[in-house]
Amino acid sequence: MRFSQFLKDKILQISLIMFAIITIEIFLLAYPLENFIKIYILAVIIGLYFISIIVEYLRKKNYYSNIYNLLDELQEKYLITEIIQKPNFVEGKMLKEILEQVNKSMIENVNKYKYLCEDYKEYIEMWIHEIKIPIATSKIIIENNKTKATESIDEELDKVESYIEQALYYARSNTVDKDYYIKKNDIEDIVNECIKKNKKVLIGEKISIKTHDLNLHVNTDSKWILFILNQIVQNCIKYRKMDEQAEIEFFAKQRKENSVLCIKDNGMGIEKGEITRVFEKGFTGTNGRRLNKKSTGIGLYLCKKLCNKLGIGIELESVQNQGTEVRLIFPNSSYISLC
Repeated sequence: MRFSQFLKDKILQISLIMFAIITIEIFLLAYPLENFIKIYILAVIIGLYFISIIVEYLRKKNYYSNIYNLLDELQEKYLITEIIQKPNFVEGKMLKEILEQVNKSMIENVNKYKYLCEDYKEYIEMWIHEIKIPIATSKIIIENNKTKATESIDEELDKVESYIEQALYYARSNTVDKDYYIKKNDIEDIVNECIKKNKKVLIGEKISIKTHDLNLHVNTDSKWILFILNQIVQNCIKYRKMDEQAEIEFFAKQRKENSVLCIKDNGMGIEKGEITRVFEKGFTGTNGRRLNKKSTGIGLYLCKKLCNKLGIGIELESVQNQGTEVRLIFPNSSYISLC
């Protein structure tokens, strides 16, 4: 707050004081007083008034400057009402009371929507678990009545299962810290589980798999990593090149500070200008539009979000028409910070 701004706010008060001083001086002319007394009275009134203005300005300036400094230091700005001191002037006290009431109302409103979101999340999770029963039953029926038609239906059911799994992990992505178990896992075991889970479509699409140098151990939650790998592999399958043999390669690297799991394909690749956007929510890119795929742009976004929650790095390199490589970077520390 600048002093000039403060004075502008006081312009009406200053004008009235000046009018009162002029009026007093006019009345004093009617009395045979010495000029010294008249000037003294004038100086005392003006001096005391401006001293009161300066004191008031300094008091308010210090108070509001302190609030601005606290705001700059706070990440959650809405907590400002919890830490600001009670002011020693009336307007400040009123403002603090107003902010406290607004903050209370905001917290109540946030809690209301938080409850609604939690309720909806619980419903989604319940629905996902329930829908798995008729899908499993349908697969049993298909297994006992194999024809070309039922095999096609089985493939579509696999896709449905994949989307259901994605929906479940998306619903849980904000609460990873409540549903994780960090322990030492063999990278090769997780990769083999991922290949096994996708073997039907890999065989059906005649996609070759190469694995090497996977004899590494990492501290992580195997369930969440398996889901992330599935999303990456499904992207490799979806964006393969139709005119040549598709290939997915899994390999790992041991570094001083971390272990890196690489998933590399020889697919379509990604345009150079789009690489920085592939982890954005809803981004499908040129390939998604060109191939008329029903791409949601959720897969890699969810991978990035879950990696952040698990304290794992994720990188992507791609050359158009040559292929894509995704790297999962596991810190070598035995502790992983979840945020």
